[in-house]
Amino acid sequence: MKIHEYQAKELFRAAGLAVPSGRVCDTADEARAAYEALGSPVAVVKAQIHAGGRGKGGGVKLVRSADEAHAAAGEILGMMLKTPQTGPEGQLVQKVWIEEGSDIAKEYYVGIVLDREKGLPVVMASSEGGMDIEEVAEKTPELILKAPYVPSEGLAESDARTLAEGIGIPADLVDQAVHFLVGISKVYTQHDCSLAEINPLVTTNDGKVLALDAKINFDPNAMFRHDDLVALRDLAEEDAKEIEASKYDLSYIALDGNIGCMVNGAGLAMATMDVIKLYGGEPANFLDVGGGATTENVTAAFRILLGDENVKGVLINIFGGIMKCDVIANGVIEAVKQIDLDVPLVVRLEGTNVEKGRELLSGSGLPIIPATDLDDAAQKICEAIKA
Repeated sequence: MKIHEYQAKELFRAAGLAVPSGRVCDTADEARAAYEALGSPVAVVKAQIHAGGRGKGGGVKLVRSADEAHAAAGEILGMMLKTPQTGPEGQLVQKVWIEEGSDIAKEYYVGIVLDREKGLPVVMASSEGGMDIEEVAEKTPELILKAPYVPSEGLAESDARTLAEGIGIPADLVDQAVHFLVGISKVYTQHDCSLAEINPLVTTNDGKVLALDAKINFDPNAMFRHDDLVALRDLAEEDAKEIEASKYDLSYIALDGNIGCMVNGAGLAMATMDVIKLYGGEPANFLDVGGGATTENVTAAFRILLGDENVKGVLINIFGGIMKCDVIANGVIEAVKQIDLDVPLVVRLEGTNVEKGRELLSGSGLPIIPATDLDDAAQKICEAIKA
């Protein structure tokens, strides 16, 4: 689950971490009033969408008057902001964040993610703030310093100091940087984050360490513990199909292809997408119906797949363990009866109650293309959409 920059900064502020003052605005008039209230000669108007690279797409503007703030907000609000993280269609901007200007001396990068090899969160820090960290990692990986830590203990101050000194924080500001690094590690752990990132973290010419940007993602599987964080969710930023899928406990992620996939199990879903690509197709989604799906869940999943106008064919690949093949078959039959199916449908079933499931499908009288294994299914759906 993602939140906006302004929301992430409020979480940082609540944790005692320094962030510039600002206000969130829905209209250009509110932006004018926000500039006047901030009382800063220079301010920044920043688009609030769940994607990075906003500045490159025209979503961040420096302003020096209330009129400029009004004009900048008017340009940004309502635009389809395109960044490397939004895809070619862009993302509609519905809010802007007006923030007081900062007298920047130097920009740095700080981020925390889970190191899956170590099984621990790791703090990453770099002197190359303001740049895409992926680019830094590719071209100059030696400029990224790392420090793993035990979640229950947080980042040790000694490790935080080593990081701060290692990325070149001025000696008189190291203590502030240590406070920041230790603090963000606590935020990451206490809020069940999957990512906490500041790019850039800055030092200023008047001797401060500030989070000039903030990005936080949360582990959705832990949100049952955080009603306050769930309340921050902005559904306008999410794909409508993904929102609908979440209502039925379906794991769905929209992709750019034209072959809809319904699979049980994340690993099998990934393998299915790989094999589709192997035979020249492009998956339109990741969809895991899980191990305990009901006919209702399967019917909902099928509707979501066919609700994607880009889908030209559907591949259902089920290995029945806990999930029984006859339940999937009933769900498919019910869904096809309720929806005007006008695209090819390939179904591969294997496992518990597979014969019963196959009998249900074959006896349904519906235009279903059976497949014996994954390779056969992928080949058949790729051929069917070309026919």
